[in-house]
Amino acid sequence: MAKRQEDAPPAGSPAWMSTFSDLMNLLLCFFVMLFSMSNMEESKLHELVAAMNNTVSIFDAGATAIGEGVLISNGVSQLNELDQYINSTGKTADSETEGEDFQEYEKSPEALEEMLTETQLQENEELAENVEETIQENNLADQIDVSFTAQYVQLTMNGALLFDSGSAKLKDEAIEILQQVGVILQYYSSGTIEIEGHTDNVPISSAQYADNEELSSARALSVFYFLLDNTALDPVNLKHAGMGDRVPVADNSTAEGRSRNRRVEIRIYNPAR
Repeated sequence: MAKRQEDAPPAGSPAWMSTFSDLMNLLLCFFVMLFSMSNMEESKLHELVAAMNNTVSIFDAGATAIGEGVLISNGVSQLNELDQYINSTGKTADSETEGEDFQEYEKSPEALEEMLTETQLQENEELAENVEETIQENNLADQIDVSFTAQYVQLTMNGALLFDSGSAKLKDEAIEILQQVGVILQYYSSGTIEIEGHTDNVPISSAQYADNEELSSARALSVFYFLLDNTALDPVNLKHAGMGDRVPVADNSTAEGRSRNRRVEIRIYNPAR
């Protein structure tokens, strides 16, 4: 009687090895994922980036360096903020000019403001020189003083030259002077023009003006109306104000100082301000 033939052992690796291989693959994937999510030390990452910038196809998938040092490869893009590090190190051979331009962008707001002020100061100095030259050509140097700051060029006229004491009505001889001043303003001004009236600190009280504040405001307004009626200046750019005795330029305890404080100032503002 024939014997039953026993089952032959299965071909290939044992079943436990398949399970073990799956476990190893899972562990490998787990550690790769941890690596991709970890943060590398900055110094080591710089070394890695520098090496990659000078090497082509260092990865199996064919990593290459293109553009300005941006690396494209499998796995490298998973590193946190890698693009930021690469962009900061990928182009190290820039010219000195480009480096200077970059430094300009790094200037603080205070430094930029200082540069702007210096530029405006130079512009106003040139404008003041041109205005003063024109004034001298018209024989007005004794009647008009010219000064400047980074904000404006200023024309100063003595109050006694324009008005009688305690009055805001322009003198006849003041008309010719203001006509020439109007021509200068039309030629040189492209921004705001401000007219300020000033007095000394001697109290005034009359039927027309209650105090120096009203008198200084009325004098500024008289010059304002004259320029408005006799020039082509844009009214939008004209301003006027009375400052009373609040901004003296000399000592009010002397007659000479009080005379200097009684004045009208016309300021030509720099359009950049």
